[in-house]
Amino acid sequence: MPAAPVPESPPAVLRVSVWRGKDRGDFVRYEVPRLPSQTVLDVVTHIQRRIDPDLSYRYACRVGMCGSCAMQVNGVARWTCRTHVARVATADGELEIAPLPNLPVIKDLAVDMREFFDKWAGAMGRFHGSRTRHEEFARVDPAGAPRRAADAGIECIGCGVCYGSCDVVSWRPEFLGPAALNRAWTLVNDERDVQRQARLEAVSGNRGCHACHTQGSCTERCPKGIAPTAAIAGLKRLNAGFGR
Repeated sequence: MPAAPVPESPPAVLRVSVWRGKDRGDFVRYEVPRLPSQTVLDVVTHIQRRIDPDLSYRYACRVGMCGSCAMQVNGVARWTCRTHVARVATADGELEIAPLPNLPVIKDLAVDMREFFDKWAGAMGRFHGSRTRHEEFARVDPAGAPRRAADAGIECIGCGVCYGSCDVVSWRPEFLGPAALNRAWTLVNDERDVQRQARLEAVSGNRGCHACHTQGSCTERCPKGIAPTAAIAGLKRLNAGFGR
């Protein structure tokens, strides 16, 4: 029998194109050693520490808890700390790293998140209860339907991956975006919150839930496994008068 073909080893060097500049800039090419279990954030850190100390980027925890390292890798918004090079590099070791889409670029790979969180506020993403600290805690049935609906979306950490993946945000910059609408959905289903109707009104209209095209990119890309598409559909139903 003929011998089985020996699989080719991946190249020992990564050829990495990194966005440099602000909204107007260009990609700069770097060569980075390829290492076992290497993440995309490891690659960016190597470039900044060993090759080009002027490279700007953002990260904090490195373990998928803060979301601040989100960037666009080979055209897809991702957490770079949890994305291994072996999953995303091309067969010949090519990587393209760009800032998170749909947000203003501060410099290089760092984006301005103020717009993202302003829209969170625009969707009334803050809890408003009726009890004070001097009263007994409100009791919520953890098995109740509203609590289960809220639980499905509460793990959002505001990384912006869904926002950067949303074509509707690209087309209509005033759109509140998946994360803000998901947050509104969790609060609409929180039995302790007293601003349910005002919040539903805040997320309706041309910039709210009805502007969503239900493409599902936010759900597909969410690193936490949250389904903003389902949350937005729930808001649409409530605003149409179903389930009030």
